[in-house]
Amino acid sequence: MQNKKDVTAIVALGGLGEVGKNMYVITHDDEILIIDAGVMFPEDELMGIDYVIQDVTYLKKNEDKIKGLIITHGHEDHIGGIAFLLQKVKIPVIYSPKIAISLITRKLVDNNIKYEQIEEINQFSHIKTKHFNVEFINTTHSIPDSFAVVVHTPQGTIFETGDFKFDLTPIGPMADLHKMAKIGKEGVKILLSDSTNALSEGFSKSESCVDETLSDIISRHHGRIIIATFASNIYRIKHIVETCRKNNRQIITFGRSMESSIEIALNNGLIKDKSIFIDANKAKGLKRNQVCILCTGSQGEPLAALTRIANGVHKQISLLPDDLVVFSAKPIPGNAESVNRVINKLYLKGVKVYTNEEFSDIHTSGHAKQEELKLMLRLVNPEYFMPMHGEYRMLMAHKKIAIDCGIPSENIFICKNGDVILLTNDGVERGNPVEAGDVYVDGSRIGDVGGAVIKDRKVMSKDGILLAIININPMTRQLLIKPNVTTRGFVMVNENADLIEKIEKKITSIVKEALQKSTYTYTDLKNQIILDLYPYINSLTGRHPMILPVIMEVRQGH
Repeated sequence: MQNKKDVTAIVALGGLGEVGKNMYVITHDDEILIIDAGVMFPEDELMGIDYVIQDVTYLKKNEDKIKGLIITHGHEDHIGGIAFLLQKVKIPVIYSPKIAISLITRKLVDNNIKYEQIEEINQFSHIKTKHFNVEFINTTHSIPDSFAVVVHTPQGTIFETGDFKFDLTPIGPMADLHKMAKIGKEGVKILLSDSTNALSEGFSKSESCVDETLSDIISRHHGRIIIATFASNIYRIKHIVETCRKNNRQIITFGRSMESSIEIALNNGLIKDKSIFIDANKAKGLKRNQVCILCTGSQGEPLAALTRIANGVHKQISLLPDDLVVFSAKPIPGNAESVNRVINKLYLKGVKVYTNEEFSDIHTSGHAKQEELKLMLRLVNPEYFMPMHGEYRMLMAHKKIAIDCGIPSENIFICKNGDVILLTNDGVERGNPVEAGDVYVDGSRIGDVGGAVIKDRKVMSKDGILLAIININPMTRQLLIKPNVTTRGFVMVNENADLIEKIEKKITSIVKEALQKSTYTYTDLKNQIILDLYPYINSLTGRHPMILPVIMEVRQGH
C-alpha cells in the first residue's frame, strides 16, 4: 500500500457548484499551497450578509504546513477573501501579480490589517519548496496580470488555469499558447479549468471588437455619454479613456471602486494621462459633447452611482434629454431584475439607453466559451481533468466538452466543495472529504451569523415581528398589568386595536395559567407563549410573525 507521504492531494474549499469564492489547496506531506481566496456575493435571501467566504477549518488544522497563498489575478472572487483569511489563518507569504497586489493592499488597509509578506510574481517567476515547483503562464482575462498556475509535484504536474479566455487580438498581452503547449507536451497529470462559460457555444468576442463599437458610439453621439462597466475591467476603462481623449471628451468618475481602479491603473502606468479626469463642477463649463461619465452600477446595485442617477437622487448629476447611457457589461446571474429596474427608470427619464442585448459588441466576457475550453484541453492534453469555477450545470457541460476532446469519462472528476482528489503512483482517485461550506460575513463579524439567524431575518422580512412585554411580580406570582404588545412589519398597532386586544387577552390567559403551576421558569413561560400564540395569530391573520416575549420582574412591597 502506498505511503500517505507519497500522495499529493487537491482540496477544493470554494468555487465548485458556485460562481465565486474560489480557493483550491494543493498538499503533499508537510507542505500546503493555497491558490486564491475569493468571496462570493450573497443571493437576495441572505439578508444583511455582505460576503460569503470559505470555511477554512481544514487550513487552520494544518496551519503549520502552509507555505504560501498564490493569487491568479485581482478579481473579487479570487482576492476578496484574503482580509478575512488572514484573520483566521497564518499565511507566511502571498504570491501575487502586480495589479492584484495594489488591490489586495487597499483591502488590507480598509480592514486595518498589517501584512507585508506579499511577493510580486510574473510569467518568469518560480516558487520552489521542498515538494513543489511552481511556474506561471500569461493568460488573457478582463483584468491585467492574469496567470495560470502550474504546480510540479512528486506525483505529477497540476495545471490550474485561473480565469481565462483566448483572444487573438487582445488589448493587453496575448495568452502564452506556446508555454501551455510546451507544458502539455512535457506531461500534465490533471487540469483544473475555469467552467464559467461552459454553457456558451463558440468563441468569446475579442475585446478589440468592443473597443471598436465603443469608439464608434463615443465619436458619433453629440450629447453627454454615461458608461457603466465593471470597475475591475481595467482594460475596458483604459480604452474608454483613450477614446475620450481622441474625441476631446473629459471624464467624470463616480463610484468608489471605479475611482480606486483608475487610481491603480494610473499608478501602474496603464493609463498615462491624469488630466483627462475632472470633477463634476468643472464639467458645468463644458459642452455636453465634451463630457463622458464613467460610473459603477452596471449590475443595478442599489447604492451604485448609476442607480442613484436613474432614481434622480444623485447629488451631482441630473439626467439630460440628450444623454446616452451605455451598459458595457452583462448582468451577473441573479442581477437581471435589478438591472432591468434601472434601465426602465432611465427610459422613464427620457434618455437613450444601449444595453448588451441590443448592441452585442459593447461587452464581451472574460471567460472562455466552449471552443476556447476545447483549445485549452488540446494544448494541455491532461491525463485527468477536474472542471472548476462554476455551478454544477457548468461543470457538467465542461465534462462533456472534455469527453469530446478525448478524455475518458472515468478520468474526469466532478467535485463539490470539501472534496479531495488524490494523485498517486497508480493515477488519480477520490479521497475522504474535508470540512467545507459557507461562512457569512456581516459587517465586521465573520461567521457569527448562521443559518438560524438568516431564517429569523427571512421571517421578520416576510411576516414581521411581535413584541410582548409582560410585567410579573415574582413574590406574589401575579401579572401586574395587561401585556403590552407592539409590532414591526406585522400590523400597524393604531389601526388594528381589536386584533391587538385579542392578542393581549390571549397572552394574559397563557401567563395566568402558567403562574398557577407549582413550578415554572421564565424560559418555560416564554416557550409556552410562543407555542400557544403562534397558531392563534395565524388563525386570526394567516401570518406567522416572529414572537418575542419579554418578561420584566417588578418587585412591589416586601
